[in-house]
Amino acid sequence: MRAIRFDEFGGPEVLRLVEAEVPAPGPGEVSIDVAYVGVNFADLKARSVGYRVEALPFVPGLELSGRIRALGAGVEGLVVGQEVAAMTEGGAYAEVALAPAVTVFPLPAGVSPRTAATLPTVLPTAHALIHEVGRLRAGESVLVQGAAGGVGTVAGQLAKLAGAGAVYGVVSSEAKADYARKHGYDDAFLTDTFDTEVLRATGGRGVDLVLDPVGGATLRRGLESLALFGRLVSYGNASGEEPWQVGQGELYARGRSVSGFSILGLAAGDPEALRVIADRALRLVTSGEVELPVTAEFGLEQAVSAHQLMESRSSTGKLLLRVD
Repeated sequence: MRAIRFDEFGGPEVLRLVEAEVPAPGPGEVSIDVAYVGVNFADLKARSVGYRVEALPFVPGLELSGRIRALGAGVEGLVVGQEVAAMTEGGAYAEVALAPAVTVFPLPAGVSPRTAATLPTVLPTAHALIHEVGRLRAGESVLVQGAAGGVGTVAGQLAKLAGAGAVYGVVSSEAKADYARKHGYDDAFLTDTFDTEVLRATGGRGVDLVLDPVGGATLRRGLESLALFGRLVSYGNASGEEPWQVGQGELYARGRSVSGFSILGLAAGDPEALRVIADRALRLVTSGEVELPVTAEFGLEQAVSAHQLMESRSSTGKLLLRVD
């Protein structure tokens, strides 16, 4: 089978198209003939700095859609030939991939494999940020970093569905600001000035909930953008800066709180909780209430180009690799 692999860490050029053995599922696993693969920022971090890479060589890829090829021992509730979406621990950039059965989701009627590949990590992440972790209440205001990306596109829509009073996004360009406004955001601000713009838009009050995948100085500016009793959810460190630390001085005076979330951590630590969140989120897609546009699609052999586009920070929505 064909697969995309890297044997060393580095830029997009270390990705290589190779011939590999077709993997067989172990106990509790399924193998899947892959149709599409979602490209995520975590794939770039795996390739460049070894994020969640236990050993080299390594085949990246955390989410996919396709048809079940074979079932490992003890797997129930799934059948060979069934169309599914799945989260993996790596290995999705291939014609056949393995996934734990607990993170394999049968496709609801009306959801195509192309659409399904955008969902396994992005949709449950956005749902958890707004609901399970962020605990947004009707009438509250939200600020979302990376509003034009995959999670950001969905998070803005979910916030609106939850009755948010105002939903603001933070983006890196005016083109991305226009994209965010077209996908449900009341307004979108540029990275360099977002904290000033938030206070202006809210009459100096700040927002009730901030969602931050960036970390570092951006997280601290987001913290200062919170209203009285505001909440910040950290779910990444795309800036590459030192891990954030928050103390009494930043939190006590205005009753602020900070929490964290990782979809991969939840998949490893409590996959059944992930399944519950994913089921809730998938229902929103089948009802047509939430949409995640695919803005660029590449063949598997074009993985280098997909990584270059995402790394340029000029992309919006979701990027896919087409395998089948």
